[in-house]
Amino acid sequence: MRDEIKAAIEAILFMRGDRVGVEELVEILDVPLLELRDLMRELIGEYFQPGRGLQIIPVDDGYLMCTKSEYSEILARSVRPVKRRLSQAALETLALIAYQQPVTRAELERTRGVKVDRVITNLLERGLIEEVGVKEVVGKPILYGTTQEFLRMYGLTSLRDLPQLEE
Repeated sequence: MRDEIKAAIEAILFMRGDRVGVEELVEILDVPLLELRDLMRELIGEYFQPGRGLQIIPVDDGYLMCTKSEYSEILARSVRPVKRRLSQAALETLALIAYQQPVTRAELERTRGVKVDRVITNLLERGLIEEVGVKEVVGKPILYGTTQEFLRMYGLTSLRDLPQLEE
């Protein structure tokens, strides 16, 4: 039975290709939290063995299946991704969102001193930010926050890994 549950976990993580939260795995698999954590420790250990190209890593109270870093050169040669760099304006806006989230468009514009409409649209299209709610003030402006893709793109496991800002 344990092997079947571990195989199901592998299938879920592989299919998603993104972080899957612990609570979601408990619900999907109908297993107690402590048993899931025990199974995940076993799986992580199994994938840690030499000769495996994949790994399972804990990310922000969930898990992610991804490739091992030692195969990055081979992967880079196998896929020729289109590198679309972020503009300076997009990087500045993304940094503001990461450190101040949740934040509204007006707050970003007030901080940057320029309109951010196109930048916000670009970051939304790339999946680096998302709408996370509305601010409970007149007009109910949309609040923005970073996504799991943002964390993955910058090699972070959670927002706590962001460098501390200096005054």
